[in-house]
Amino acid sequence: MTTQPPPYGNQPPYGQQPPPPPPLPPATAQAGFGPPPPQYAYAPTSPQPHVSGPEFMAVDRHNSIVVDTQGVAFEDHGMSVDFPWQEIRSVHYKATPSGKALMVAVVLPDGRFYECVVEAKPRARLGEWFAQLSAVLGYYRPTGW
Repeated sequence: MTTQPPPYGNQPPYGQQPPPPPPLPPATAQAGFGPPPPQYAYAPTSPQPHVSGPEFMAVDRHNSIVVDTQGVAFEDHGMSVDFPWQEIRSVHYKATPSGKALMVAVVLPDGRFYECVVEAKPRARLGEWFAQLSAVLGYYRPTGW
């Protein structure tokens, strides 16, 4: 005959299962919580129209910068952040001191700013990016803000 070791903590001995928990009473939803009733659910009848406009994209092996009709989007080593045009105070760009990469900064109305750097390979691509980015930002921000 073998003996089992004593249970640890408040666990039952091996081979014995605790009784099932008592059933929960039916949940009653409070007004204003949870999904809307079916009669108020939004069901689009047609897809949203595609708004077109110029786009800018700069990509390297780790980072990317996209400027389009939605706003500015940065991706830095897998982490991404989107800035809609309504939330942007200004957008600035320049070359890094080494002249090998594009730096873009988005400034928000409260003064916070976010930057993203994309390496230009070959280096001549940096000039192309400046021309494209200037045109796209001029389209979406004609007054330069």
